[in-house]
Amino acid sequence: MKIDSIRVGFISTNCYLLCDEETGVCALIDPGDKPEQVADMVSRSGCRLEYILLTHGHFDHTTAVRPLLEKYPDVPVYIHEKDVTDQPPKHMDMMFSRLPEHNQRYYKEGDTLTLGSLTIRVMETPGHTQGSVCLLVGDVMFSGDTLFRGSCGRTDFAGGDPKAMLASLDRLAALPGNYKVYPGHEGATELDYERRVNPFMTRRLSL
Repeated sequence: MKIDSIRVGFISTNCYLLCDEETGVCALIDPGDKPEQVADMVSRSGCRLEYILLTHGHFDHTTAVRPLLEKYPDVPVYIHEKDVTDQPPKHMDMMFSRLPEHNQRYYKEGDTLTLGSLTIRVMETPGHTQGSVCLLVGDVMFSGDTLFRGSCGRTDFAGGDPKAMLASLDRLAALPGNYKVYPGHEGATELDYERRVNPFMTRRLSL
């Protein structure tokens, strides 16, 4: 397993490329902007793009999806259905506008996707949005805007819910073992570190 990333857009969103080098396939996670740079990251990997995976529907994680589908027209795009709208896409949209049936896919709690020899497990973590998810692959977690280093995602946007966020962080804290955490913004962290020092997570653990 190899993970590459670039930061895109004016909010510096992390776009990740998850590669299974053994079988030569890859998945894009949260292509938020700069489709040309994102496509170049895919090309440089030498792997075939199998999925585009979205941790939630906010524009800073999804803006490059449609331009990328012009280059990769058959690639399925996965998102939780609660973060999808039937409205036409708008600038800085807070929900993801539904794609044509050919591309649109949905995942939910407990679903798994196979990426070559890798298994991607979906964990629903509402709070930042109703349809936020974390993606677990081995000992790696792509946490979107649920868990950051020392913090968590905002809950004051439409669809945000502070109580749901605390419950989601409680579920993450209860996961067995340690995870390398790749968040939607800023640098990577580890779940054990967050269990010890993240005030939103330690508060929940102390209840």
